[in-house]
Amino acid sequence: MTSPLVRIELHPQEAKRLIGINYEHFLALVSLAEERHKEKQAEIEKNKIRIITKGGGRKPEMSSKEGICLCLVYLRQKPIFEILGLLFDVSKTKANDAFNYWIKILREILPASQMEEVQGDEEKYQKPTFLVAFMTRSQLLSNPSKPCLISI
Repeated sequence: MTSPLVRIELHPQEAKRLIGINYEHFLALVSLAEERHKEKQAEIEKNKIRIITKGGGRKPEMSSKEGICLCLVYLRQKPIFEILGLLFDVSKTKANDAFNYWIKILREILPASQMEEVQGDEEKYQKPTFLVAFMTRSQLLSNPSKPCLISI
């Protein structure tokens, strides 16, 4: 069975269908996530008490590119982690751990949705003048003086 990452690398035009973004955006996302991953690892190393010399220990089973692809495949296709593990040739536990690690990094580097912004500052959005301005800016209202929804 071909890994989704291998499939995307062989056929970049299929990236949008498999992971929801095109190949160029995927590569840009990988580079941003790798930078954030290195920053997090540097923070951990700064506070770590070492027993094993630096560079020792078990090597990761998945590359950062595979981990991000796994995360995007899960968000796009919603398979169970057992199937996701089969696709990426890891156990379901490793697939779950990789997803939970990389989703945190992706949440840090990607902007929040408009709904999450509204939930974060509810009292600000309760004011009717702000709501009308927001809906006008988002093109949900055609005329702010006549608050009726745009007809389709």
